[in-house]
Amino acid sequence: MQGFLPTNKDITVWFSCGVASAVAAKYTLMRYGEHNRIRIVNNPVKEEHEDNQRFLKDVETWLGVKIEQAISKEFPEYSAEEVWKKYKYMAGIAGAPCTMRLKKHARQQWEQRNNSDHIVLGFTYEEKNRASRFKLTERDTLIPVLIDEKLTKQDCFDVIDKAEIRPPKIYEHGFPNANCIGCVKATSTTYWNLVRQEFPDVFKRRADQSKEIGAKLVRYKGTRIQLHDLPETAKGHSIKTYRKKLQGELFDCGIFCEEK
Repeated sequence: MQGFLPTNKDITVWFSCGVASAVAAKYTLMRYGEHNRIRIVNNPVKEEHEDNQRFLKDVETWLGVKIEQAISKEFPEYSAEEVWKKYKYMAGIAGAPCTMRLKKHARQQWEQRNNSDHIVLGFTYEEKNRASRFKLTERDTLIPVLIDEKLTKQDCFDVIDKAEIRPPKIYEHGFPNANCIGCVKATSTTYWNLVRQEFPDVFKRRADQSKEIGAKLVRYKGTRIQLHDLPETAKGHSIKTYRKKLQGELFDCGIFCEEK
């Protein structure tokens, strides 16, 4: 896609409140803004860290473009906990219903009302294979802006730092992306004990609701177990290795909920 120069097209950047998608929006405006119509759209989710919205406003100012919202008609309060309660399902081989309902369906409803010739997501240079798979299985209209620019996740942090924008606070707590706190796609003991350490109230809500539904969200010693049964001393990868290993790859809450 390097050298691809669309003209007079509608390009939608799906902004996730993460650093990579913020930089993707910036480069899309720089590279394609003069000859195309660029719209930046966000799917808000209530369970994300509240500082995500501060970051969104800062990015909005940096871009000089209003960031729009796409919200599912089925869930106007855009709460993942409401989705789990309604469907009695949190995560498993069928994916996560919160991503499907609050992101994929919201995106589809938005696109029914708005033209979108091309889309941009925050795939970084390390995610070339993931982006290629996405184009084959989801949308061949993807423009991999960050990959074309050979920008890594760390490069994106550097761009945001140079712009004097503070990244979302969730990163300061040790998490590799700006997903919801207590993302039900995660199965790592390291992840869930980090949630328990940093956000004990959220951990308790996830544990209580998953027990009520019967969802076993964490994998411990090769077996799925209830969060209530996870020992506080259980360790998987170290936090340092964990951050490096994930970088949003294993359970990034994508707009399109593609297989990883």
